Amino acid sequence: MNTTPTDPTMKTFVIEREMPGAGALDTAALVEISRTSNATAATLGVPYRWVTSYAAGDKVYCIHQTDSESTVREHSRRAGFPCTTVTEVGTEFGPRTAELLLPR
Repeated sequence: MNTTPTDPTMKTFVIEREMPGAGALDTAALVEISRTSNATAATLGVPYRWVTSYAAGDKVYCIHQTDSESTVREHSRRAGFPCTTVTEVGTEFGPRTAELLLPR
């Protein structure tokens, strides 16, 4: 079940996955991983949104949105993906944050 990122029940998580050779995965492997992730998310019965992933070296870093860390771990378990760490995002910021005016 997919929802919009503005759903108040959704929290954002950064997931680290130890996957030897992840940075060198070919398109066919990435397609298969993506299909597995999407199909698994659809079976969870709760709002779940995979935002994006980055493969670098021997790790994959994923951004997912859902209700809890346990749901993220259940997604990983069902999909057969390693799940080294799951961290809830406390705050998001970026280059445009520098443009905010602060009270003096």
